[in-house]
Amino acid sequence: MKTFTYTAATDVASAVAASAGGATVLAGGTNLVDLMKLGVATPDELVDINRLPLRDVTELPGGGLRIGAGVRNSDLAAHPIVRRDYPVLSQALLAGASGQLRNMATTGGNLLQRTRCRYFMDMSKPCNKHAPGSGCPARDGDHRNLAVLGASEHCIATHPSDMAVALAALDATVRVSGPDGERDVPVTELHRLPGDTPEADTVLHPGELIVAVELPALGFGRVSAYRKARDRASYAFAVGSVAAAVQAEAGVVRDVRLAFGAVAHKPWRAYAAEDALRGQPATRDSFLAAADVELAAAEPLRDNAYKIPLIRNLVAATLARLTGETS
Repeated sequence: MKTFTYTAATDVASAVAASAGGATVLAGGTNLVDLMKLGVATPDELVDINRLPLRDVTELPGGGLRIGAGVRNSDLAAHPIVRRDYPVLSQALLAGASGQLRNMATTGGNLLQRTRCRYFMDMSKPCNKHAPGSGCPARDGDHRNLAVLGASEHCIATHPSDMAVALAALDATVRVSGPDGERDVPVTELHRLPGDTPEADTVLHPGELIVAVELPALGFGRVSAYRKARDRASYAFAVGSVAAAVQAEAGVVRDVRLAFGAVAHKPWRAYAAEDALRGQPATRDSFLAAADVELAAAEPLRDNAYKIPLIRNLVAATLARLTGETS
């Protein structure tokens, strides 16, 4: 690990100023410290934001929640309003990492964690994310857990967050503060697809700091769930996941929210599947057909085509459980 300087921000303005000046923000450090040990991240300066007043979860006047960027994953998962009104979020958080890591990881940091693609994590290998123009060896190499949606010839990495998938399904908004003031970014627009510039993970501008995440009031948010498939029972990244919330009446899907994880460079909001489901019978056949509409755009490679039937079945199983469909 290379030598770096360390400062502790006393307010958001000083953190933004330090970040705009080139400092790397340190919150829980559960991803950043790993990257520093591997030489993937080599900051000259760290600015610690743990002293900032960003650890509150508050109810919004019109319904919904404001979640401070510094709220720990374990605290957010256990929050009574989250568990009651947004169980999909609580379940996604509890599906991520270990208890010790959840005690350190923050809401803002979870959103900004980097891919776990083995080529990105290994500085001895070429990778367009850490060395633009060097190539993407994953395409012909180890890509079993990489993207089948939204990828490009330059990058097929996947975003590793479970929490972000739930937030995408819930239409969350990210509040950021930067040199030009504050602005709101829909979480579905926060992360980028790789295109020709896979080194850019998000749409954040230099110096911008996530200060909060806001959840809108969702009338059927209580009927929601997160389902994750992984290679072992715990402490493993998803090979595929689904976040879902659904409103069904008299056996018909009135409204639905769906997002997929571990299939793209960003949490994948399944808008086409949602549109295909509204007004349809709440049956397994309808759920599978809607998943097929979304997955029609998939472009699997040699070793990751299994993700298509995996996501398809996760969609059907999750929605069947939420609607009580047993056939």
